[in-house]
Amino acid sequence: MRDSHTRPGDGTDADDDLEIRQATLEDQDAVVELTSDIWTDRGGDYLQYVYPDWLEDPDEDHKRTFLVDANRSDAGGDDVAVAGLVQAVMLSSDEAWFQGLRIHGDYRRRGLSQRLNRACFDWARERGATVGRLMIFSWNAPALGASRSAGYEPATEFRWAHPAPDSDVSGPDPVSTADNAARAWRYWNQSAARDHLRGLALDPDESWALRELIRADLERFAADEGVFTVDRPSGVAGVSYRNRTYDRETEAGETEHWVEYGVSAWDDEDAARSLFAAIARDAARLEADRTRVLIPETVGAVSDASFAGAPISDEPDFVLEIDLSGSHGQLE
Repeated sequence: MRDSHTRPGDGTDADDDLEIRQATLEDQDAVVELTSDIWTDRGGDYLQYVYPDWLEDPDEDHKRTFLVDANRSDAGGDDVAVAGLVQAVMLSSDEAWFQGLRIHGDYRRRGLSQRLNRACFDWARERGATVGRLMIFSWNAPALGASRSAGYEPATEFRWAHPAPDSDVSGPDPVSTADNAARAWRYWNQSAARDHLRGLALDPDESWALRELIRADLERFAADEGVFTVDRPSGVAGVSYRNRTYDRETEAGETEHWVEYGVSAWDDEDAARSLFAAIARDAARLEADRTRVLIPETVGAVSDASFAGAPISDEPDFVLEIDLSGSHGQLE
């Protein structure tokens, strides 16, 4: 989510007349123009590359992309077709995810992010959402401030670990992948990692989105031998699960095969080494080029992962949430 400069009360009567409508594929060129100057020092905005796949199909009702249609020439002389964009997705029966908030540079500080947030909140409430969440890169301080001003509160923070696929690596503890969904759920439900992450893990369908992990998720992943438990005589000492696989095109135009693991939790350094070794073997079996594993952003978890030999991302990501069950989140 990104809107660097908007605060409540910055709207104008003229901007209230701008239409907010559902985005379409025909808006792609305007969206590319909207995002062309965002995060240029960090490789650019991903939306310009994924926009066609990011949009909902006409018959999809579980997500909606809202667009601010400017459709006019600004005083500066540059045609601005799209002034803003955001997407809302229902990840479960009552959990909404909001992503991709962008405001054109010529339209910042005019209250458009407030209007887009309101559109998301109303749409999600109509579909039964009681909570809405979003993710912000920890380095994006303006977006963090804008989100808090919109009513979001801090939820949790996480980081990525990227163990290299390796069919020969091993750890000190055995790791099982069969008939372990119940044991994995028991461990996760009582773990410090779950408390820190507020029960959240990666959504299996929506990229870069988190929702509450439930027992049925682990049962489904276990059927594909995608749940990993570090087993000791005293009980389970760590868990993870394979969330999904996907292909990503690199800047050089090559295709990389990624394997993603929805969350990981463990007791100690040996359990971490065993768990990441099992993940590395699994990724190698699936002929992965790259991996990513969601881990809690705590000193213990991040240092354990590094000690276990798994490269970690340079910075954490933050998750914020807003209560949609009552009057909270209703911007006036």
